[in-house]
Amino acid sequence: MGKRMIEVDEEVFAFLRRHCRPPVDTPNDVLRRMLLDEGAGASAPPLRRAGELKQLIDDGLIAPGDTLRYHEPRRGRTHEATVAADGWIEVPGSGSFPKPSSALKAQTGIDADGWAKYTHVPGGRLLEELREDLRRRT
Repeated sequence: MGKRMIEVDEEVFAFLRRHCRPPVDTPNDVLRRMLLDEGAGASAPPLRRAGELKQLIDDGLIAPGDTLRYHEPRRGRTHEATVAADGWIEVPGSGSFPKPSSALKAQTGIDADGWAKYTHVPGGRLLEELREDLRRRT
């Protein structure tokens, strides 16, 4: 079987790298497993579009693995989530969300503006402040 070359953008390549099984998997192995293997639909990670935080990651304002935090003053509870490499927000016990507001709703049970409520822990700033910095740069 001959080999063909394809070009993928950085986001697709990063996705493939995240789903490689060390130490010998290649991006081609991931694609083969996801697209061609029997039963791949059940075991393959879902393909998803970039989340709303992806632009902040791409611009270096936040990084994959960073923590987001919201403290509910009325209830005295603190909620944390993690930024995924594709800009989604990982909420422990609740799943992944493409938008800060949907992630925060999963944690608090109420509609709230996640951009205005979540603090980016490493930088100590609200997500909306970081988004405003991004808008000023572009």
